Amino acid sequence: RKKFPQFKNKIGKYSGPTVKNPAAMFAGMMTKLDEGVGQILEILKELELDHDTLVMLSSDNGPHREGGHMPDFFNSNGPLKGHKRDLYEGGIRVPLVARWPGKIKPGTGTNHVSAHWDIFPTLCEVTGKAIPQNIDGISFLPVLLGKNNQREHKYLYWEFHERSGARAIRLGNWKVIQRNIKKNPNPPIEIYDLSSDLGETKNLGEEKPELVKNALKIFKEAHSPSPIW
Repeated sequence: RKKFPQFKNKIGKYSGPTVKNPAAMFAGMMTKLDEGVGQILEILKELELDHDTLVMLSSDNGPHREGGHMPDFFNSNGPLKGHKRDLYEGGIRVPLVARWPGKIKPGTGTNHVSAHWDIFPTLCEVTGKAIPQNIDGISFLPVLLGKNNQREHKYLYWEFHERSGARAIRLGNWKVIQRNIKKNPNPPIEIYDLSSDLGETKNLGEEKPELVKNALKIFKEAHSPSPIW
């Protein structure tokens, strides 16, 4: 609170002496986020737009350890390995909550795997606009509406160029990771079966030579050279 006095009155019930900052600050921010989402929904209702509006809530990454934040204090990652800036599931797997009265059945869920680049084509389809050609994203409107004609990605690909660099692929339930790519152009390949090992604890890289071969091919075709990196 001394470092961030502007938040002094926003911690609310989390300001007790037994709760240490920044844990209290984080709890207060989550409360404010919840309140903010509620305010948006109330305004949509007041304007009689709630049944005509698709609301989606997600995050850009998993929990982080920056600024003194303590993700373990809140068990923010549950069983997932890694945090923000990691390409393990704890760094890149996030939920998406969608609300669209009359369109999305309340209380339903899906295991469909999408990425943030799928949001743009989804909104294009929602608004009746043409989806541009030659983009990576795939609209997930069918799965939102409970239909069974959802297109799936052949694979999902990530690169991260901070720290020692890393890249990863999602192939169905398979997760493939290479780390330390700045120091070593051909580092070991880690492979995990997310259907049985969500915490990415058992590396199957030496047991899946064909998958390794396919992953190396995808790493090459998915990478876009850039002077920035």
